[in-house]
Amino acid sequence: MPGIYLDHAATTPLRPEVKEAMAPYLDDRFGNPSSIHAWGREARAALEEARERVAAAVGAARREIIFTGGGTEADNLAVLGRWRVTRRSLGSAAVVCSAVEHKAVLNAVLQAGEEGAQVVILGVDGDGRLELGALEEVLPLRPAVVSVMWGNNEVGTIQPVPEAAGRCRAAGVVFHTDAVQAFGRLRVRVDEVPLDLLSLSAHKLGGPKGIGALYVRAGVQLEPLTHGGGQESGMRPGTQNVPAAVGFARAAELAVEQLERNVAHYRALRDRLEAGLRERIPDLVVNAGGAPRLPHLLNVSLPGVDQEMVLVSLDLEGVAVSSGSACQSGTVEPSAVLMAMGRAQPGEASLRLSLGLATTAAEIERALEIVPRVVSRVRAVAETS
Repeated sequence: MPGIYLDHAATTPLRPEVKEAMAPYLDDRFGNPSSIHAWGREARAALEEARERVAAAVGAARREIIFTGGGTEADNLAVLGRWRVTRRSLGSAAVVCSAVEHKAVLNAVLQAGEEGAQVVILGVDGDGRLELGALEEVLPLRPAVVSVMWGNNEVGTIQPVPEAAGRCRAAGVVFHTDAVQAFGRLRVRVDEVPLDLLSLSAHKLGGPKGIGALYVRAGVQLEPLTHGGGQESGMRPGTQNVPAAVGFARAAELAVEQLERNVAHYRALRDRLEAGLRERIPDLVVNAGGAPRLPHLLNVSLPGVDQEMVLVSLDLEGVAVSSGSACQSGTVEPSAVLMAMGRAQPGEASLRLSLGLATTAAEIERALEIVPRVVSRVRAVAETS
């Protein structure tokens, strides 16, 4: 029997439509988009069309989209690029983020601190939701940038990004959001929310790995992190990955076109999975259960369960889940997100189960047979050891 992949928050399979769109640029349309001959012009046209389509998917102008090597690079360019511009003009400033950011943002903020920034980490409530009052308190510092992710990659909490962005705009502060998990699961439009910087990643949408994008509102200045040619408006030098850009554009279009249908699919399966696990594992805790959540993601805590053992046991049973961000792979340290929420407890495992477009109701029912059985077995081993 085939395995059950419930780790779509880590990465998604390449959609057939995306693979088809990319194919010509992996074959005879191989030109460098910076070359002036026919092969180069063909590649340049495809790259700029892809940029236009990604921009349209989020309500931006074409010139406001910078292609990057992924979401992590986009986050770093937003945070450090903005901090370094501010440092040049002011000498010092605060850099602010929430306590539940992806490490791509959190570690970029900490790096800014190493370079002289005043680091401010905003607390969250027990469901991982930002306290807007805490944000208001730091805005008089006129931070170089405030970064608050749109949807959390571990527990799924949807942050009050429109409100936070609005307050930053009123204070004249640049606002960034990591929308890597949110885009394709929520309506994400920069023409509807007053934000300045927004990060995206293709492989969370059924697109290829190794490409992302940063939306940079016209007029917002950043310092590039790398140096070379003038590609990507000088913000990201190096030969652009045309096949990946074309695939990203197709994945982004499909995500927007099918948003309503896909969200209904995710939510129905997630709710069934959550209800079934609650019924079969009475002491299970749903993390962020009291907050608005991304529809494709469920994070649960299991008291009295060894985390590493349950993950390995589920893998042996053919069920792929994770304990949180894929960046945490290979570690059994407590989740920084759950710690910030006050939810990391000794002797307690946490599992992230995330659904994709190809996840079926039959797979959810099979998972509801396997997961409780594995949890019971792991607990029994712990009790006898």
